[in-house]
Amino acid sequence: MKIAIIGTGNVGGALAKGWSKKGHEILLGVRDPNQFKGKELLQLPSVTAHPIAEATKLADVVVLSTPAKEVIQVTKSLGDTTGKVIIDTMNSIQRSPEQTERSTTEIILNHTNTKDVVKCFNTTGANHLTNPVFGDQVLDLFVAGDSTRGKTIAKHLALDLGFAECYDVGGNDRFSLMEEFALFWINLAMFQKQGRDIGFKLLKRNH
Repeated sequence: MKIAIIGTGNVGGALAKGWSKKGHEILLGVRDPNQFKGKELLQLPSVTAHPIAEATKLADVVVLSTPAKEVIQVTKSLGDTTGKVIIDTMNSIQRSPEQTERSTTEIILNHTNTKDVVKCFNTTGANHLTNPVFGDQVLDLFVAGDSTRGKTIAKHLALDLGFAECYDVGGNDRFSLMEEFALFWINLAMFQKQGRDIGFKLLKRNH
């Protein structure tokens, strides 16, 4: 699969590493392909750097992992997103003054011409995206959105990273719930000083 990753920080870099190992073609969408944070990612198999609109055009799936306060600017820079699946990994920790939407995913929908937009990979630390294994337990992920196509792809990519399961939590009306869930993790990890080595697992009782 051809995956454009817009944003090469902790989350985008971890996703690039994990999916590259699984044989996906990674197209890093950056402002300047000659100089950007995470340039060492180009040493990985099947990873190349492109201007943002070019990466979007070449990819089957576009993954947004930029700071949330830049979401409007970055989304507008994608170019034509017709027929593309967009996966939003961001959380509105820092909102731009003009942001009225409750989630970054709503902003993406409002500024692109695709409806195949889902939210995933936002509810755990970047450090777990390349290693979700905790002893004999494996972390779970979650996905939200109206797009069945987008959810199917997000689930597939989550399993490729080694997560045990990627649970469907509902449609577009659950985007803000996903961000609140992420803030719950951030609160525990940072403010309650549990540390980043924590994650969520859905347990089911066998009857």
